[in-house]
Amino acid sequence: MDNFTIVGQKIPKIDAPVKATGDALYIQDIKVSGMLHGKILYSKYPHARILKLDTSKAETLPGVRAVVTAADMPPNFRIGVMKDNPPLKSGKTKSIRDEIAAVAAISTEVAEEALSLIEVEYEELPGIFDPIEAMQEGATLIHEEVKSNILKMPWKLVCGDVETAKKDSAHIVEDTFSTQWVTHCCMGTSGCIAQLDASNNLTLYSNTQIPSLAQNDFIEALNAFGYKNRRVRIIQSVIGGGFGSKLDTYAYEYIAILLAIKTRKPVKIIFSREEEFFATSPRQCTITKISQGCDKEGRLTFREIEMILDNGAYTSWGATTPSVMMLPISSLYKVPNIKYVAKCVYTNNTYCQAMRGYGNPQATFAIESSLDQLAEKAGIDPLEFRIRNSNEPGEITPQRFKITSCGMKECIDEVAKRLAWKTKKEHKGNRGVGIASLIHVGGGARVYKSDGCGTIIKMDDFGKVDVFTGASDIGQGSDTVIAQIVAEVLGIPIEDVNVVNNDTDICPWDVGVHASRTTFVAGNAALGAAKKIREQILEAAGKLLEEEPSFLDIKNSIIYSTKDKEKSTPLGKALRKIHYTLGGKMLMAEYFYDPANENFDREFKGNLSVSYAYGAHGVEVEVDKETGQVKILNYIAAHDVGKPINPLLLEGQIYGGGLQGIGYALGEKMIYKNGRLMNGNFLDYKMPTVKDVPPVQAVIVETDEKDGPFGAKGIGEPGLVPTAPAIANAIYDAVGVRIKDLPITPEKILKALKEKQGRT
Repeated sequence: MDNFTIVGQKIPKIDAPVKATGDALYIQDIKVSGMLHGKILYSKYPHARILKLDTSKAETLPGVRAVVTAADMPPNFRIGVMKDNPPLKSGKTKSIRDEIAAVAAISTEVAEEALSLIEVEYEELPGIFDPIEAMQEGATLIHEEVKSNILKMPWKLVCGDVETAKKDSAHIVEDTFSTQWVTHCCMGTSGCIAQLDASNNLTLYSNTQIPSLAQNDFIEALNAFGYKNRRVRIIQSVIGGGFGSKLDTYAYEYIAILLAIKTRKPVKIIFSREEEFFATSPRQCTITKISQGCDKEGRLTFREIEMILDNGAYTSWGATTPSVMMLPISSLYKVPNIKYVAKCVYTNNTYCQAMRGYGNPQATFAIESSLDQLAEKAGIDPLEFRIRNSNEPGEITPQRFKITSCGMKECIDEVAKRLAWKTKKEHKGNRGVGIASLIHVGGGARVYKSDGCGTIIKMDDFGKVDVFTGASDIGQGSDTVIAQIVAEVLGIPIEDVNVVNNDTDICPWDVGVHASRTTFVAGNAALGAAKKIREQILEAAGKLLEEEPSFLDIKNSIIYSTKDKEKSTPLGKALRKIHYTLGGKMLMAEYFYDPANENFDREFKGNLSVSYAYGAHGVEVEVDKETGQVKILNYIAAHDVGKPINPLLLEGQIYGGGLQGIGYALGEKMIYKNGRLMNGNFLDYKMPTVKDVPPVQAVIVETDEKDGPFGAKGIGEPGLVPTAPAIANAIYDAVGVRIKDLPITPEKILKALKEKQGRT
């Protein structure tokens, strides 16, 4: 990198010591004086009418302080993107995770016993668990008042003329691909503590990913509860994993608030591992029909996609994934003509949430699998096919994304070189290689009206810095990256930077940790505030050293003249002189960075992100034809990240994303039977463990992103986006069968091999 001292260095996470020693306070560790424990009673059936609900026995159990039902909630109070989800249900249940009642007691044991005393009489109703069935005329309505099981949101993108492009194409392929429910598997389960003070102001201890947005949601809730114009303070605990699971506010949080109102005591609700599986929202499953074409030279001519998504019984951010899916559908490779239509469908299944990649992995699985099919039909090597159609800097895509930096070809080249592509493609037997590419937002994503983040910096008399940022850390190391940026600008050791990011009472506003935006957006906010502080320091130091500020610099906490080496002073000494003088001042600065990206217009077009991240993953596999087992022999993950702020953390994101993608590709699946989760534990849910980690090479491809802090782009989500299609393509190369339904299990491979043998 350039002549930086801290930016670009492999610095371990600054919160590593407290996590390694067990001093970090997760939501499970936090205790508040007088705290009660809350528990939730869930529906016995995925679809049923509630005929009777009797809580009298639970209310009289010693140690119980409150029992609440839908009757205690404000009338017509709803949560979720479509405001279709009452935190406590009455009349009819629509999924197995429906909250029927809740209790607050002096211990979790008493609370659980109280739940067992609540008597509920149901009339079980037929459920709808297939989105295609739910779309049929005359199908039972999940929400009668909506009058349709299809969400009334117009997910349709049209660019160019697909029908004419089809006629002009030399080669066309068409197929259908499907993906499964998978869950986030955060090591820390969901939870919160709700506490009201004497003035009915709310403090909520939480592991949310959206403290500023959640604050607004809970202010609305207090208004509904009758406490108008009250303050809400969100204090984030250390977060034991997010991956998008905490990008909304959920029923349990509103229930905790209600219980706190009823008891006038702090109430803590913590999910068990079983609750974390069935009562939180997974990645949405999809059915994708895709058609792609190319000309005689292998140039892509069109891409047409129809997608059906199971929305579940209610609507959270999972229902917005069709808009994010447009990113790869319209702009992964140069495709001049695009048509995309998606439908989200209500069923009696669980409802879904954002998960790392936010719809991109589902769409990319179909696109990149289909691309290999098209390359084969055109008689072109799949790697060469991708190079021929790669995005380039300066391009404006059909959806009006403005591509600035782009290292897509370089990433593909790195994969080819490190995987020895040409040699391995000629290898016969049961080994094969596959590749898949990605595009993702790398410079924010304007899905809200604001995509900004604020930073306040305060410097003391000794050169120590407090950075108050709106950005949340969910384990990705944003606090470390922000500290590096500030330390670099101010010329001080990173040890002298303290990052505060967990309290809405003292931290500025931020839209939340999602969309791989934190390094870019929060980094730019920190950079802007640090530059303001630096200007103040150099202006004041110029008077002390009798030197023009433009000729002053700061390194290793020393202010010095770049043209007269005799003129220098320790930073702390200069700061004290600035402070302890007539009319002196303390050094503080604030900066709010809102990137120059765009909300989509009515046609779903506009420059969603300031910059875009690219990458390519290549994999070599060995497939056992007798058992169907897939062994990954080598995995290459090359990513265009702009300029790396911290290569160590960046590589960690690539490793983690890749391994999460391997789980998505080869084993992870939430198995639902008539709306009930059958494998809601770590024994039966097949998440990769350390024994399943294959040889992985994380390759950093540097480009210079002009708008990023020190040239950086986002990297949090891209690491798992192309994993599944790369593996599927490698399996096809190895044994000649294409698995189109994730996960790719040995049973599916064996079945496909037998069908292939039958055909031959």
